Amino acid sequence: MLFKRLRINQKLLRGTAIGLFSALFALLLWAAGWLEVWEAKTWDWRVSLFAKPGKATGDIRLILLDQKSLDWAAEELGIPWPWPRELYAHLVNYCRRSQVNALAFDVLFTEFSQYGVEDDAALGTAIAEFPHFAAPLFLGTSSGVTQWPADFPTPPLFINGLEQWLTRANMQDMEFPHAVLPIPEMAKNAGLLCNVQHTPDADGVYRRIKIFNLFDQNIFPSLGLGVYLAFHPQTRLQIQAGTLFVGEHQIPIDRNGNAILHYRGPGGTHSFYPAAEILLAESRILAGEPPTDRDRVIFNDLKEKYVFFGFSAPGLKDLRPAPVGGVYSGVEINATLLDNLLSDDFMTSLPTWPTIIIVLGFSLFCALLITFYSSPLQNAGIGAIILILPVFCSLGLYRLNMWLPLVVQELALTLTIVFSLVNNYMTEGRQKRFIKDAFKQYLSPAVIEELLQHPEHLKLGGERRVLSIFFSDIQGFTSISEKLNPEELTTLLNEYLSAMTDIIHEEGGTIDKYEGDAIIAFWNAPLNVPDHAIRVVRAALRCQSKLTEMRPAIYERIGKDLYMRVGINTGPAVVGNMGSRSRFDYTMLGDAVNLASRLEGVNKQFGTYTMISQMTKDQLDETFAVRELARVAVVGRKEPVAVYEPMSWETYQSRKQIFIPFREGLKFFYQGDFAAALEAFSSIHTLDPAAAAYVEKCRDCLVHPPAEWHGIWVMTSK
Repeated sequence: MLFKRLRINQKLLRGTAIGLFSALFALLLWAAGWLEVWEAKTWDWRVSLFAKPGKATGDIRLILLDQKSLDWAAEELGIPWPWPRELYAHLVNYCRRSQVNALAFDVLFTEFSQYGVEDDAALGTAIAEFPHFAAPLFLGTSSGVTQWPADFPTPPLFINGLEQWLTRANMQDMEFPHAVLPIPEMAKNAGLLCNVQHTPDADGVYRRIKIFNLFDQNIFPSLGLGVYLAFHPQTRLQIQAGTLFVGEHQIPIDRNGNAILHYRGPGGTHSFYPAAEILLAESRILAGEPPTDRDRVIFNDLKEKYVFFGFSAPGLKDLRPAPVGGVYSGVEINATLLDNLLSDDFMTSLPTWPTIIIVLGFSLFCALLITFYSSPLQNAGIGAIILILPVFCSLGLYRLNMWLPLVVQELALTLTIVFSLVNNYMTEGRQKRFIKDAFKQYLSPAVIEELLQHPEHLKLGGERRVLSIFFSDIQGFTSISEKLNPEELTTLLNEYLSAMTDIIHEEGGTIDKYEGDAIIAFWNAPLNVPDHAIRVVRAALRCQSKLTEMRPAIYERIGKDLYMRVGINTGPAVVGNMGSRSRFDYTMLGDAVNLASRLEGVNKQFGTYTMISQMTKDQLDETFAVRELARVAVVGRKEPVAVYEPMSWETYQSRKQIFIPFREGLKFFYQGDFAAALEAFSSIHTLDPAAAAYVEKCRDCLVHPPAEWHGIWVMTSK
C-alpha cells in the first residue's frame, strides 16, 4: 500500500509539472502574439462553419455599383467611368422618395467633378434634402488635412466616459493625424461624417472593425455605426471597459476600439440592387412614366431600411478578403457591422483569465491521464480524444458569440502529450525493464505483460498470501545422472525442464527456482489467480502427460524410463523478493511450502506420481477426479493431513474397479481393522502400487499392533 501510494504521488507530481510547463509555454507564445496567424485561420474555419445567411437582419439593403451597372451606363447612356455626380444625386433622391431610414455612401469623392461645379452642386442638393445621410471620410497617417476645416460643421458625436476610457486604450490605434475629406458639397450637407478606413488583421483579412476614431479631438464613427446614428441622432453613447453602449444596444470592444464582426455568410448575404435598376426606376419617376412591377417591388422593399451604397465591380478595387472565404465588397463589411448592432450579436473575445484557466485545465487533465495510463493504446486514445475537446469547446463558445483561442489550447495539449509520452517512456520504461528483469525467469510472457500493464498489482516486498505450491522431482535421478556425461545430462535436463516450465507458465504459474532436476513453482503471486488450486493440479497432470509423450525418446537415449513425482499443497505463505541488497530472488517461505515438498517425497511410499493435500482438494471443482490415499504425518510436522491422488475422469473410470476395494480397505485401515483392510488391499495389490504399500503396512500392524491408533500413517523419512 505504501509503495502504491508513493507511486501515485510521484505520478501526480510528474503529471502536474508537465501540464503546468506545457500550458505556460504555450500561453507565453500566445501572449507574445506568435500564434495569431494560425489562430486567425482556425477562426476563419469556425466562421465559415457557422455563417448562415438566413440569420442576417432584414433591415439592411445594399445598392451596388456593379459591372452590369457600369456596362449599362456605357452602352445605354453613353456615360463612361467615372460617372457624373448627378447620377449619384438621383440615387440619393430615389432613396429619399422610398422613405429609407438612412443612406450611407461608401464612396469617397475627394476631387471636384470633371463635369463642372453644377455636377457637384446637384449631389450636394440631393444630400441636403435628405437629413439621414452618412458620408465617408478617410482617416490616415500620411496624407490629407491635419486640422478640421473651420468652414466645415463641427462633428456632432459625443461619447460619455470617453476620456476615462482613453487612459487605458491604445491611443496610437485610436487617433489619426491626417484626414482625407470629401468635397464640401458632401461634407457640409451630410448628417454625419464617418470613417471608412479599416485596418485588416496581419494576414490581410477583415475580421475586426474599429467602431470609432479620433481626429483633431473630433469623434468619427465607422460607417456601419454612422448610418444608424444618422437615423437616430439623439442616441446616447456611453463607453466603459470592454463595451460601447449605443442607446439600448451594446458593442463589445477591445482596448483598441475594435469589435469582432459576426459574419452571416459569403458575399451577397445582404439583399442588394444594382445601381442601374435604381437609376432606371428614378428616371421613370422623373419622366412621369408609370412604374413597372419591378419598380414597385424595389420601392416598397427599400422603405424603412438602412441602405448602403458602394462599389462591387472588380475594376473599382473595393473588394476585401473576409473570413467566410473569397472576397467581400467593402460596403458589405460596413453592412455587417450595422447588422450586428441591430441584432446585438457581435462576437466577443473570451477574457484573458478564463482562457488561461481553460488552457491550464486541459493541459493538467491531459498530463495526469497519460501519466496514469501508460499503455500506448490507451495513450493514443486519450491523446486523440483530448485534442478534439478544445475544438468542441471553441465551437460551442462560438455558438455563444465568444472567441476562445483554439491554437494555444492545441499547442499546450500537443506539448503535454509529447512530454507525457517521453516521461512515460523514461519512467514507466525503467519500471518495465525492472519488472522484466526481475520476473523473466519466473513468469510467463503473458503474466509479465499483465504486470507491465498493471504494475500496481505488484508488491515487491514480502507479503502473506494463500498460494498453491508445486514441487516436482525426477524419480531416481541420481542413478540416471551417474550414467550420463555432463553434456548429455545438461541436454536432458534442459529438454525436460523447458517442457515442464512451458506448461507451468501456460497455466499462470510462477517458477520459484530449479534445484537440479527439481522444479519449485507456485500460483497466486505476484498476480491474483482466483482458481490457483485448479490451475496447479491441471499443470501437474499436463506435465505428467507431457512426460509420457517424451518417455520413449528419452528411453532410446539413456536406456531408462523417466518419471516425475509431484507434491502439491495450498496454504498461506510469505512471498516476495528475498535476499541481500545486491542480489535477491522472488521466492516463498512458510509451513505450506514445506508440506508441499514433503508430499512430493510421500509419493515414494505409495508408488504414486502426483499427490495433493486436503487444502488443495477442497478448492477443486468437478474438473478432476481424486481418490483419497491416506492420512499422513510427514517428517517435521505434527499435524496430520489427508492426501489425495488427482486424475482425469477418463483415468478414474478406467481404474474404477480398483478404487472400489481400495476405498473399502482404507475405511477398515482408518478403523484399525488391519485384517479386513489386508484382505481388501490384497485383492488389488498387483494392480495398484498404493494398495501394495497398504498390504505391507497392514501386515506390519498385525505383527506389531500400535499402542494407540488414529488412522494416521506416520512417515519416518522424507
